[in-house]
Amino acid sequence: MKIKHQSSFRDNSGFVYKENDTFYRQINNSFHEHYEYLISSGLYDKLVEAKQLIPHEEVLKDFLAENGYKTILPQQLSFISFSYCWSFSMFKDAALLTLNIQKTALNHGMILKDASSFNVQFIGNSPIFIDTLSFEKYDGLSSWNAYGQFCRHFLAPLSLMSCTHISLNSLLISNLDGIPLELTTKILPFKSKFNIGLYVHLFLHNNTLKRFQSVTHSTSEKSIVKGNKNNILKIIDHLISTIQTLSWKAENTVWDDYYDKWVDDEYLKIKKNNVQIFLEKIDSKNTLLDVGANDGTFSFLATKKIENVLSFDIDPACVEQNYLFAKKNEIHNLLPLIVDFTNPTPAIGWDNQERDSILDRIGEVDTIMALAVIHHLCIGKNIPLTYLASFFAKHCKYLIIEFVPKSDEKVKMLLQHREDIFDTYSLESFIKIFNTHFDILQKTTLIPTDRVLFLMSNKL
Repeated sequence: MKIKHQSSFRDNSGFVYKENDTFYRQINNSFHEHYEYLISSGLYDKLVEAKQLIPHEEVLKDFLAENGYKTILPQQLSFISFSYCWSFSMFKDAALLTLNIQKTALNHGMILKDASSFNVQFIGNSPIFIDTLSFEKYDGLSSWNAYGQFCRHFLAPLSLMSCTHISLNSLLISNLDGIPLELTTKILPFKSKFNIGLYVHLFLHNNTLKRFQSVTHSTSEKSIVKGNKNNILKIIDHLISTIQTLSWKAENTVWDDYYDKWVDDEYLKIKKNNVQIFLEKIDSKNTLLDVGANDGTFSFLATKKIENVLSFDIDPACVEQNYLFAKKNEIHNLLPLIVDFTNPTPAIGWDNQERDSILDRIGEVDTIMALAVIHHLCIGKNIPLTYLASFFAKHCKYLIIEFVPKSDEKVKMLLQHREDIFDTYSLESFIKIFNTHFDILQKTTLIPTDRVLFLMSNKL
């Protein structure tokens, strides 16, 4: 059965649909000329060869809707991520990818009609553009209509993350078409105006847009950016240099150097050895989700055994370290993201279906790994063990999980300034509760601590 994707309704050029767990894209007759030029101009081959545009093959399919021209089968992605879960460097790399693609497109007689962050995905540590229908033939004289969208989707969140607070990319959750420039310029500190790029593309752009709209009574940005190819290339180069000036240095957190400063070397060595042993025993090795992955130490171990590893943590500094390490070491089967499982990102957009929630996108994976995180969820966040067991059972076949008892120094720290109301938090209760959903295949104590590592399989 063919089902049109719930997010694919805004573009008359075509749409994405799903059939038998495979995603296709129908190209409509209205995009015929642009698509053929994308192929014949050599732009498609150049971008695919550079691994900047997702490759596809043309397939013979009955059209799902009228006015169909062609159907293409894109390379399938193992997981869809959204920009409000990216680390700073992920965001920066995605922005620079979009601008470099725009430069290449102009030099092949085409232009990006869209510059949304939703057009970029990550295959491991590499950003890739996924919207084949964003490319249009360029007449050499018109303005870049997607300039404002780029500023809202990329420059605004990057500047807020760099100059104000790293968490402000989360404003994209409530602003589906990018963070408004009026809001951005009110939040940014005064000193950000001394960055000439931010001043021009955010502050001055916002003021010009407001004057333009007050005269025309229109929200269109088409006429405020001067046209022709040379002007657009100058704007792109200026945006690139502006983004390259932006940086973010993490403030010291409890977690960003956790394994370097806070963890006993013998415990870490034994834990790594046992995690490797457990990973060998798993017979489904397609996808693993590491919950509370910290800087990715154990996610990296999993990449040697598992085809696709999702490495999620709540701390932006940890996710940033994770991404930069994977990028430096060319670990292509690991995707780090900022995710808070006690407050997961929701479904948003039209009818709450345009962008799926993080849990819907995860679905069921082969294995979940939850190492040194249960005590933070149970005691730090008051999540009952019964809730955790049920949650994991809904999302995985195998579970590698570490129980941290109350005798542990880290748990004592959590209880230091609060009443111990967690009477059922014990190893015995943990085993009993998780046994309702899982069979325990193996367990081992991680000496010299009292922590216990479990390998479990889902009973369903």
